[in-house]
Amino acid sequence: MATGLVLYGYWRSSAAYRVRIALNLKGLDYETRPVHLVRDGGQQHAADYRALNPQEMVPCLLDGDRVITQSLAIIEYLDEMHPELETALLPVDARGRARVRAMAMAVTCDIHPLGNLRVLQQLEAQFGADEEQRAAWSRHWIATGFKAIEATLCDNAATGRYCHGETPSMADACLIPQVYNALRWKLPMDDYPTVWRVYQACNELEAFRRAAPEAQADAPQS
Repeated sequence: MATGLVLYGYWRSSAAYRVRIALNLKGLDYETRPVHLVRDGGQQHAADYRALNPQEMVPCLLDGDRVITQSLAIIEYLDEMHPELETALLPVDARGRARVRAMAMAVTCDIHPLGNLRVLQQLEAQFGADEEQRAAWSRHWIATGFKAIEATLCDNAATGRYCHGETPSMADACLIPQVYNALRWKLPMDDYPTVWRVYQACNELEAFRRAAPEAQADAPQS
């Protein structure tokens, strides 16, 4: 399916990772244009990219001459523009949509902003935080968020194989990259068994495996 979609992202950006999952779940073809967040002082700060996204962040999606930024806005845009495709990223009922959005926002609004690259860089620049201190900071905020998400998921009739029911949704697209970050920062997952079960179930799907950071063309080659 030729859609003319172009995704600007970075292999290890969890926000871009979410959008890759969503694109794959919808079955949409897209071109990837890497934006290295560290090289050259951060390519997201370059004038040509800033013209596309004044926030100087990834991801950024081009759909023809339309520019869409912010991962949740992009995911909902894809779902609304392509309702005919098999996988719906939001439930049809209002209560289900609210539950999925709430879990997605628990990641994107509460956990992720405290541990993204620019925050960690500022901790180092302003307070001299070393690598282990930055890792401890990240583990703390991920653990705080996962405690709440685990409580939302466990023993809830709306939770199925995935965060909400038996098909993956926007909530899963947001949660799985955050679990990837948790593992990167060496957060033990023993206290979050439902989160871990959902993570494993999602990673059995090709849409999630193809979106994984190590599967991206701009990922460092070992």
